[in-house]
Amino acid sequence: MYEKDGQRYFVVDSHVHYWDGRPSNQANRYGEGFINCFYDYHRNLSPESELWSLQDFWQQSEERVLHDLFEVGYVDKAIFQPTYLTDFFVDGFNTTEQDGALAEKYPDRFIVNGSFDPRDGEAGLDRLEALAQRWNLRGVKLYTAEWKGDSKGWKLSDPWSYRYLERCQELGIRNIHVHKGPTIYPLNRDAFDVADVDDVASAFPGLRFIVEHVGLPRLEDFCWIATQEPNVYGGLAVALPFIHSRPRYFAQIIGELLYWLDENRITFASDYAIWTPRWLVERFVDFQIPEDMTEYPPLTTEVKKKILGLNAARLYDIEVPPELDAAPAPDGAVGSSPKVPA
Repeated sequence: MYEKDGQRYFVVDSHVHYWDGRPSNQANRYGEGFINCFYDYHRNLSPESELWSLQDFWQQSEERVLHDLFEVGYVDKAIFQPTYLTDFFVDGFNTTEQDGALAEKYPDRFIVNGSFDPRDGEAGLDRLEALAQRWNLRGVKLYTAEWKGDSKGWKLSDPWSYRYLERCQELGIRNIHVHKGPTIYPLNRDAFDVADVDDVASAFPGLRFIVEHVGLPRLEDFCWIATQEPNVYGGLAVALPFIHSRPRYFAQIIGELLYWLDENRITFASDYAIWTPRWLVERFVDFQIPEDMTEYPPLTTEVKKKILGLNAARLYDIEVPPELDAAPAPDGAVGSSPKVPA
């Protein structure tokens, strides 16, 4: 928990990893290129005081994860988001099983999400059900640009994807996290396009689609979709570090999200271990939208509390100390969109 100026902030880091990017786990040059691309994001968007060596970046020990997130990072609860990438990494880059092994040791600290790939067909449906039973899944993380053999991506609107989303509904998995953000070598930029979110959000109103990285660099497309679809949320992973390197750009991002979505559908995420939560939490609490950017709503203390933890806590039924909680927003219908004509 973070405290400053008499205010207490319950923090849910809704996008963390426990990955293995070591050379010994890299299956080919694509695995090496993928982790190096992650490291470039780390180097280019981090304060100098927060930079790691590449060797530190390849894999973090259990002790370091706990230290970075909970001992110094202010995090009250962290949500693992798997990224399998089995075409690039021998044992997978960051699997549910890897995450779950740590979460089982610290169940009061972590929530484990699963994943699915509709290209796995019927066998994948069985595997999703097994994952749900094993880890009591409340969410999945989807990577539509992941390579599988000759295929270099898939869409949420594909027929088999519909089968999997239907199974998620049956299993009680309501939180569908989707990577829709900057490209990562060697994945294809177009496979992260946000357009397919519009289709499935309308088709599955009982599911919540948390668009990780808020669609960057397609922020405008994402906002126009989210303002029409009340079950679409924005995750701030990757967007938040611009608070250091390009603060006016971050002001534009958070301002657009507040204008179109409102404060109840935005979630904090460090994207650990690309970045660590401590400096992101500290700078976000201190951040204000510049006075000359008058078209945007104010970023108040109460709004910051929702974004830093209360919104994700509501999605995952995380218990929040009563004195820190806020009145819950209606599930799946949070606010209106008066700026867009019906």
